Amino acid sequence: MLDRHALNYVNGMEQEALELLKELAQIPAPSGKEERRAVFCRDWLAAHGAEGVFIDEALNVVYPVGVEETNPVVVFAAHTDVVFPDEEPLLLAEEDGVIRCPGVGDDTACVTALLTAARYVAEQKIRPQGAGILFVCNSGEEGLGNLKGTRQICKDYEGRIQAFISFDCKLDEFIHRAVGSQRYRLRVRTKGGHSYYAFGEKNAIAELAEIIGRLYEIEVPHGGKTTFNVGMISGGTSVNTIAQEAEALYEFRSDCREDLEIMEKAFCKVMEEAAQREGVQVEYEVVGIRPCAGGGDPERQKMLEHRALWAVYRTLGYFPKPRKASTDCNIPMSLGIPSVCVGSFMGGGAHTRQEYLRADTLKSGLGIALDLVLGYCRDDDGEEVWSLLRPEDEGDSKAEA
Repeated sequence: MLDRHALNYVNGMEQEALELLKELAQIPAPSGKEERRAVFCRDWLAAHGAEGVFIDEALNVVYPVGVEETNPVVVFAAHTDVVFPDEEPLLLAEEDGVIRCPGVGDDTACVTALLTAARYVAEQKIRPQGAGILFVCNSGEEGLGNLKGTRQICKDYEGRIQAFISFDCKLDEFIHRAVGSQRYRLRVRTKGGHSYYAFGEKNAIAELAEIIGRLYEIEVPHGGKTTFNVGMISGGTSVNTIAQEAEALYEFRSDCREDLEIMEKAFCKVMEEAAQREGVQVEYEVVGIRPCAGGGDPERQKMLEHRALWAVYRTLGYFPKPRKASTDCNIPMSLGIPSVCVGSFMGGGAHTRQEYLRADTLKSGLGIALDLVLGYCRDDDGEEVWSLLRPEDEGDSKAEA
């Protein structure tokens, strides 16, 4: 629970956090090209008292607090990349308390909450209790980023991460299960030729279309919710050319590890059969794998979920809706690390150029982030800032959530 000093900070930061959000949202950050946002976040943290902040080889901005050579750590993360390929400033508009900009909610608002919570810890010189804290503005969450940033953090701190908390959804959502996925680039090549004089030669686009049709005939397993999709297709040269080459991006997803394995076998069978066709060269490559949850201690996972749920409840007065999703938490969950994802804003239109958020919800996002962070900290006098109540003391949140 936030004390009066922390509450005053949250209330006093509302306008400054809004200005930070607007400045950050306009900085382009397609996956793999997050350098400008990374530099901005690093410099902003350093300017507000963060010592030792750095950018790692995966373009993560890392601010370690109380992290020693071998002590355990707790990670707080929000991703800097957006789904859009723009490398020029993103267009932002504000009207009647609504801010519109591609990526403004996913995940810029959450990065803003993370940065402002980290600033409070830096300025107040608060120390973690029992474990170091890593504030991470991470790279590579969207699209084909393949969770690059989180993979790097889990590699660099292997065996030391006690909990992983990601900020990457709306305030009324709570992600506690991982949806895994496998993504492929399909490529078909043929001889091709002139559309009139070489008529009858195999067309790479038509051949690819036939493969896609076969993929859409795969019956999904029912161990969990399983889906598939062809998201992009390209190829050919001109209207009067029999296409020599065509490509597509294909994925399947599931919250069940066994279902992913079944889908992989079915996919490989379709591709192997297609490769047997005369006059057609068929290739595919993996472009992304996001694992489902692995083993781990269910009690530790439950305790972290309770910690996050009650932080949201203390700020909003209600429990967020639990759901499954593909987020940065997939990697730590697959390693058995307790992980949850909570939100920092209210808005809509995610992954569209019409994305928006309500400016008056940013303060709640900051409050939740700071509440969670201070749950692992104590002040300079050694007094614990906030203690986690045990579930038996709080009542059963399952029905409420």
